[in-house]
Amino acid sequence: QVQLVESGGGLAQAGGSLRLSCAASGRTFSSYVMGWFRQAPGKEREFVATISRSGASTAYADSVKGRFTISRDNAKNTVYLQMNSLKPEDTAVYYCAARTIGTLGPMASSGSYNYWGQGTQVTVSS
Repeated sequence: QVQLVESGGGLAQAGGSLRLSCAASGRTFSSYVMGWFRQAPGKEREFVATISRSGASTAYADSVKGRFTISRDNAKNTVYLQMNSLKPEDTAVYYCAARTIGTLGPMASSGSYNYWGQGTQVTVSS
């Protein structure tokens, strides 16, 4: 079992930046693939980014590629999402998620992750 706590959300202007953090409990953080998802009002939860256990491999949704960067610090049990060049359409609740070893399914599917944080609101004004 792992508990995930996101922080760093808030209000930003279009073109601005925010950095989200997700702190994980436990001593097995490095065994989890980590992901970020987001959900805007009235919309389904959508994939944003994912990072491998070592941090060597990452993948992004087309909508954020080139603007967002996912990273992790296994010594600090934390995964980050650096968001630059923010757009109003980035407004959503952002969730981090953990995927355990042996879990099957696409990395970009929310159903492929076992643990979720409570979410942090990001609002981008135009």
